[in-house]
Amino acid sequence: MGNQAGDHAVTTQVTKDSPWGKPVNLGALVNSGAEDRAPSISADALELYFHSDRPGGQGSVDIWMTTRETTEDDWSAPVNLGPIFNSSVFDRNPDISADGLTLYFVSNRPGGYGDTDFWVTTRTTKNADWGTPVHLGSTVNSSYAERQPTISADGLWLFFHSNRPGGSGGDDIWLTTRATKDDDWGAPVNLGPVINTSVFDGHPSILPDGSTLYFVSNRPGGVGNYDLWQVPIIPIVDLNGDGIVDSADMCVIIDHWGTDEPMCDIGPMPWGDGIVDVQDLVVLADHLFEEFPPVE
Repeated sequence: MGNQAGDHAVTTQVTKDSPWGKPVNLGALVNSGAEDRAPSISADALELYFHSDRPGGQGSVDIWMTTRETTEDDWSAPVNLGPIFNSSVFDRNPDISADGLTLYFVSNRPGGYGDTDFWVTTRTTKNADWGTPVHLGSTVNSSYAERQPTISADGLWLFFHSNRPGGSGGDDIWLTTRATKDDDWGAPVNLGPVINTSVFDGHPSILPDGSTLYFVSNRPGGVGNYDLWQVPIIPIVDLNGDGIVDSADMCVIIDHWGTDEPMCDIGPMPWGDGIVDVQDLVVLADHLFEEFPPVE
């Protein structure tokens, strides 16, 4: 049985097209009688980061980590990431990058701009110590609450939820992007009314291949208070808007070959990789002869 404050559980599927199995609690070694929430698992599935207000931390809520040798092994007893990482206030909502070298998190420590802000820490290798956390800056952070950062596998898209103005109501899911890992993050964009509602929409999580966004919402249509929802991320492949994907759309890609034209940069992930090349033709080929509603 789990505790009332919040436990970690896991559900699996045999294939990506199979139904999800029944969630299984991770057990008393990982979970505690305190708040254990916001898990983020490494790409190799051997490190699990989360936040907790269990005893043994630096402040009110800290970030912890549990590890295992292989995916067949049990998780070890969680360890606190220590005073360089955690502070005397609260530090929560960790998200580990695909290469395991960057960790984004939320904190209300001094040096921020408002309620809660995003901070980031890096390490040179997976065996190295984490560096001193750095504030993500005023372009992404605001005087409102920024929470639950989720970085895409390529490190170029950062999803999060916030109660900042400009949304549909309550907390909304937002997105900030950058052209390369060396560039600054751009101004966040609200994902709009297709995703967001007048109630709570948050805790985004993106699949490594960029095909699906999972999130939490208490919108109508669920089975409880806060439910998990999902939405596919579909590249726009009818490039000339004539209602069908065909050779004419291939010609559009060829006309922009080698450029960074965003309209044609649709692969390998749904948002592209910064250059129009063969990867974009591969994505287009997967949708050949599909028909779409006419563009009004």
